[in-house]
Amino acid sequence: MALIYKIFKLDKNSREGVVSATSILNIVVNLLVALMKVIVGFLASSIAIVSEGVNNATDALSSTLTLIGTKLAGKAPDAKHPFGYGRIEYLTSIIISVLILIGGFEMLTSSIQLIFEPEELNVSFVSLVVVLVSAVIKYVMGVYTMKTGKRVGSETLEAVGVDCRNDSFVSSVTILSSLVYLFGHISIDAYAGVFTSCLIIKAGYEILKDTVSELLGQPADEELVKELYKEIRGTDGVINAVDMVLHNYGPDAYTGSCNVELDHKKTVGDIYEFLRALQIRILEKYRVAMVFGIYAVDNDSTHSRKLRSEIAEFVKSKEHIKSYHAIYSDEKTNRIYCDLVVDYDADRKKTCEEFTEYLSSLHPGKEIQVNIDTEFV
Repeated sequence: MALIYKIFKLDKNSREGVVSATSILNIVVNLLVALMKVIVGFLASSIAIVSEGVNNATDALSSTLTLIGTKLAGKAPDAKHPFGYGRIEYLTSIIISVLILIGGFEMLTSSIQLIFEPEELNVSFVSLVVVLVSAVIKYVMGVYTMKTGKRVGSETLEAVGVDCRNDSFVSSVTILSSLVYLFGHISIDAYAGVFTSCLIIKAGYEILKDTVSELLGQPADEELVKELYKEIRGTDGVINAVDMVLHNYGPDAYTGSCNVELDHKKTVGDIYEFLRALQIRILEKYRVAMVFGIYAVDNDSTHSRKLRSEIAEFVKSKEHIKSYHAIYSDEKTNRIYCDLVVDYDADRKKTCEEFTEYLSSLHPGKEIQVNIDTEFV
């Protein structure tokens, strides 16, 4: 790896450098393994071995796409794409998954044809040793790539690693079918090819499904959310942090919003001072451009504590309400404000009506303003 970093002048301390170097290593290894398998497969007249070689060549192409996608994703934001090009990595993953699916279906077609039009195998222990060696290489390469992808937060690299590791399992099936032919003179090569192609198709489908899921929008990384909440709630002046929403513009590019509960007696100048510092800190530490909304709260008065206790009693009786916040009683406007956080099974309209009726019975004459939230992260 040190040689790759040196030759291609890559930064081993940057995410882009690590992903690029790992992709280049995958390209070299896959091309060598593919060439070795195709030659051995033709000499042995084994469709399973040749198919594995073709699949390894496809893996090299996948790594090339990963390399290109990473380079493009690193482009600086511009007028057309103010949030950068990070999502190109997801498009790369989709292309890789489609290539895997195409390779899998072509292999399936060839294997089924071989069932109806069988050819005599020419298997030797030498060819088996070659496949075994390649299986070990692919397994080690796959595990390394997966770990590297997980470490730097590259789902595309992880997908390449999973596919690479799966190839080693597929090779095990090829070895088994060859041993059956050598010792039992029974050819199950075509059936092994069908089994292998099904595994390849499954891997392609799973990568495609996960990537499309990312593009549609999934909950943000749980660890990142925990760290952000910890950072915000640990800031002097912030009573609580809720309603976080993160928008993903690539594996390491987020914009987000979060509501913070602050003492209603604080001035705008007080609030600006620590929230501005918090925004800068989050951007530098987590690469998240965070915007804050503000909830005024009063935790000191007897009336406020009583109101919180009443709301807590209501929430306790409702299974679909997960939490509550932003409680504030404004004497000037004669309003009570509150946000309820519900799960996806809750009847939001019914919950709002029941809560309003409950609180109105305890505070007649007050206008109840309730907002029903769903936790997005």
